[in-house]
Amino acid sequence: MSLEAELAAFLPPDALLLEAEAKRPYECDGISAYRQIPRVVCVPRTREEVRRILQVCSAHQVPVIARGAGTGLSGGALPLAESCVLSLSRFNRILSVDPDNCVAVLEPGVRNLAISEAAAVHGLYYAPDPSSQIACSIGGNVAENSGGVHCLKYGLTVHNVLGVKLFLSDGTWVELGGATFDAPGLDLLAAINGSEGLLGIIMEVTVRLLPRPPVARVLLAAFADVATAGRAVAGIIEAGIIPAGLEMMDQLAVRVAEDFCHAGYPTDAAAILLCELDGVEAEVEAEIERVRQLLLDVGATEVRCSRDEAERLRFWQGRKSAFPAIGRVRPDYFCMDGTIPRRELAHVLGRIAALSAESGLLIANVFHAGDGNLHPLIAFDANDDAELALAEEVGGRILELCVEVGGTVTGEHGVGVEKLNQMCVQFTTAELEQFHRLKAAFDPAGLLNPGRAVPTLHRCAEFGAMRVHGGKLPHSELPRF
Repeated sequence: MSLEAELAAFLPPDALLLEAEAKRPYECDGISAYRQIPRVVCVPRTREEVRRILQVCSAHQVPVIARGAGTGLSGGALPLAESCVLSLSRFNRILSVDPDNCVAVLEPGVRNLAISEAAAVHGLYYAPDPSSQIACSIGGNVAENSGGVHCLKYGLTVHNVLGVKLFLSDGTWVELGGATFDAPGLDLLAAINGSEGLLGIIMEVTVRLLPRPPVARVLLAAFADVATAGRAVAGIIEAGIIPAGLEMMDQLAVRVAEDFCHAGYPTDAAAILLCELDGVEAEVEAEIERVRQLLLDVGATEVRCSRDEAERLRFWQGRKSAFPAIGRVRPDYFCMDGTIPRRELAHVLGRIAALSAESGLLIANVFHAGDGNLHPLIAFDANDDAELALAEEVGGRILELCVEVGGTVTGEHGVGVEKLNQMCVQFTTAELEQFHRLKAAFDPAGLLNPGRAVPTLHRCAEFGAMRVHGGKLPHSELPRF
């Protein structure tokens, strides 16, 4: 019996998509330059259906690509032509909120923002808040180890997930962690965070909730040059102040965001910093004055403080709108995701500006300055093959620059297919072999999201040769749009 016939034997008609047009919405994630229609798409409603899908695919040796909300920016949910896309969008229930123990139990399709909305009646919230939080799902957040503007003080997804329940590729049920931080055994939970669908199919997530701070205010500081803004970031951290959020935007990012949502940003500034301080009122007021003076001493040309909650939210809306706003400049963009030591901010931003001038591509910089997680937005037109190839090349050079100064190729977006080549630059052969061993321990048949996140040693050898002798190895060997 064929794969399709076996799946049709137990899945309802609306849970098995076989026609090309029905499968087309699943051909890519948020990085739409790479597209591939899969063999089948399954949209199950129950855990038993998920288990049986995995068993059937395992028997037929068909790869399975787990998919959440499709907001990922690295091609991590890009299908293979012969694959089964397993959409978890119907698993969108909040199973419980326990205000006494400050935890929530969620299905993988629950939207990030919906967690905080459900917890708000108890005075609680879920801290990781990626810019796509209105749409992205908690299962995808775990797969990519998402961060957000408040990750400096409150941590990434890995610091806020207490337990995960998942299926392995053959349908085996596994439970990792629990409702507390002190679960016994190996810390396999940390391996699942950021595993990009290579190790298991996430079916349930237990997260910690935090009390909402009584007071939160944002300082907006403008600077005449990017280097001074970078020194201000270092100065705040060196002073022993850990803001709830510390974000930086360059002039292009400021202008497109301001045009898009009218946040009240000074568009003549070369760069702005957004610094949020939270806690009890007396503590926040004291820190505001310390940080305000520090910013002025470093060389800020203007410092404003949010006057009320509406203005605080408006300041953040501008920052979170930078990604869609860049679409008003060019039809497409690559949102890069390298992380660097804070001391290298000015140097790296200068090199990015030089790459922009050299290539002729507009690059807007918006990033989590507090932990050095850069998000350069490279604007281009994917309908122009030469411009797409140039954008790929510039993006790769930015990521290699991050490694060169002691950073990493990803902070929260994952590797997917976008950063496979640069994984070869960051990691040694021995380290990559260890990654493959971990993958094999969870998924011996290699059916879960193959060809993503961890490059083969053969690919790295080819990429190394091309770096030495010239030429280009595509970031993705899959069809492009």
